[in-house]
Amino acid sequence: MPFFDSVLLAVLVFVLLWLLSRKQSRQMCLPPGPTGLPLVGNLFQLDRKAPYKSLSESYGPVIMVNTGLQRVVFLIGYDAVKEALVDHADDFIGRGPLPFLVKITRGLVISNGERWRQLRQFTLSTLRDFGMGRKGMEQWIQEESTHLVERIKTMKGEPFDPTFFLSCSVSNIICCLVFGERFSYDDKHFLRLLQHISQILILISSPWAVLYNIFPRLMEWLPGGHQKAFKRIEELRKFVIEKVKEHEDTLDPNSPRDYIDCFLTRAIKEKGTSTEFHNDNLVSTVFNMYMGGTESTSSTIRFALNVFIKYPKIQERMQQEIDNVIGQERFPFMEDRKSLPFVDAVLHEVQRFMDFAPLGAPHYALHNITFRGYTIPKGTMIFPVLYSVLKEGKQWATPFLFNPQHFLDHNDNFKKNPAFLPFSAGKRACVGESLARMEIFLFLVKLLQHFTFSCPGGPDSIELTPEFSTFHTSPFSPGKYKI
Repeated sequence: MPFFDSVLLAVLVFVLLWLLSRKQSRQMCLPPGPTGLPLVGNLFQLDRKAPYKSLSESYGPVIMVNTGLQRVVFLIGYDAVKEALVDHADDFIGRGPLPFLVKITRGLVISNGERWRQLRQFTLSTLRDFGMGRKGMEQWIQEESTHLVERIKTMKGEPFDPTFFLSCSVSNIICCLVFGERFSYDDKHFLRLLQHISQILILISSPWAVLYNIFPRLMEWLPGGHQKAFKRIEELRKFVIEKVKEHEDTLDPNSPRDYIDCFLTRAIKEKGTSTEFHNDNLVSTVFNMYMGGTESTSSTIRFALNVFIKYPKIQERMQQEIDNVIGQERFPFMEDRKSLPFVDAVLHEVQRFMDFAPLGAPHYALHNITFRGYTIPKGTMIFPVLYSVLKEGKQWATPFLFNPQHFLDHNDNFKKNPAFLPFSAGKRACVGESLARMEIFLFLVKLLQHFTFSCPGGPDSIELTPEFSTFHTSPFSPGKYKI
């Protein structure tokens, strides 16, 4: 067959498939969205930094687009997100197998079905046993906050970058939980691993990850930032594997020291059965907890410091409230939070305004889903866009301004807002939510007891509004802080 005829045949096939897919869309009553092109779908019509923004006004709160070979649904606004993740939790329980995430992690985060149920239930119960959300964990954070304060004092008022100090402190809480030990702020290998975590999350938001998600087989063979991420991931996994091996060699099933010991003990009990408690799931789940529990909370604390510098009167009012309730000597406790309404409101507003994961974690249609009169076909990727919840005008008086009054009533008492969903909602909400809330409160109150933060460029040098991306991590830092 001549070359021209072959090309023409290929084009006709693509057009035919496109027309058939449009006919199927009408028959199935799919969610509305822009008309795409054959093969590439809506890929070149979307803004990579905010893919849903230009579409929500035209198509409403449930939007379907096509990125070539993958259907994607965006859920926009509090009502749609809450209805899906809470009211229809079982339908939206699936986790999306994005190729980049599948490549870099397994275990609890992207598992589905019985594996997910068993690992999540075990992880939540084990973390509670080791004090997550209770006084045992509170003491660990208080002790680590003391190490952080002492390290900052060594700066003697000179400008410094707090990034790794904060990462070390937060990571050490996770390390106590899963590894049963903390690491020195001067441990070079530890610092290298923390740098890897930060870089990996930045790369997840990069064009390299987008291309890998669309063309995974091709990108496996091409150089680029994604290959750098994979190398960093491998070094982190080796670290976790070494720690698991150390625990296997010293395990006492009658006296578990941490999460790894509990998992190994459960694996021994279920040995010889078709169990989810095996080495691969242990390494992957510990890796998930170590990486996810480090950067998200440390970035939030770092962002809070920027807020304090940007708005010195807010910082001063928080310190005054802390002095009146706790003083500057004793440790803060979680029970103090109800007596610190302004502090609590500011810390909630920090999380709302920062919006660590604007798109939310990808969900997945494990079967055909009927939602708001539409059919979301099996195999569709679903993003509950948390940005659209945390910045929705119906829910927040000044959604694009930093405003602690969002969480205060007319008497300046703390008030809740159901649209405060930085950790998502439903059955796939973040397992470390209660730990993160505790860390953010205890670390920041401790820091404000001892320091007043500023930076050489002054408040005007602080930019609080980040670019839209998959994760908001370290770009907020002005570089150097003063105390």
